[in-house]
Amino acid sequence: MKLQLVAAIALITPLFLANTVQAGNQKDLEKLLNTRECVQCNLSGMNLSGEHLIGADLRGANLQGANLQDANLEGADLTGANLQNANLTSAFLTNVNFKQANLNGVNLSRATINDSNVYQALMNNMTITDAQIYHTGIGIGGEDAVLIPDWK
Repeated sequence: MKLQLVAAIALITPLFLANTVQAGNQKDLEKLLNTRECVQCNLSGMNLSGEHLIGADLRGANLQGANLQDANLEGADLTGANLQNANLTSAFLTNVNFKQANLNGVNLSRATINDSNVYQALMNNMTITDAQIYHTGIGIGGEDAVLIPDWK
């Protein structure tokens, strides 16, 4: 009897743990890849590395912990999106709207960021090692945005 109880608990426990882990929605991923539009969708933890998401409408989307390494997000609208702890290593981010987005903990190493809007975005603990940032306001040490000039 005790052995059956232990076996039942071992089988049921992963079901309870699976509900506590928030993962992206596969239908939302398919919608994004097919239409480039996924407003307020759940793509948390999804692998979007190398994707061409040019002009994608991702307003209010949950991309927390998503892998966007080497992705092309040129002209994408990420207004109010949650990108906390997302991997944007080597991503191409020209004319991206990050207005009011959560960029806390984002890895922007080796990313190219040009003319992007980060007005009222949360930008704590970002990694920007070897990133190329031009004409984009980046919060440094406080709430006010500082424009990083295009030094030649």
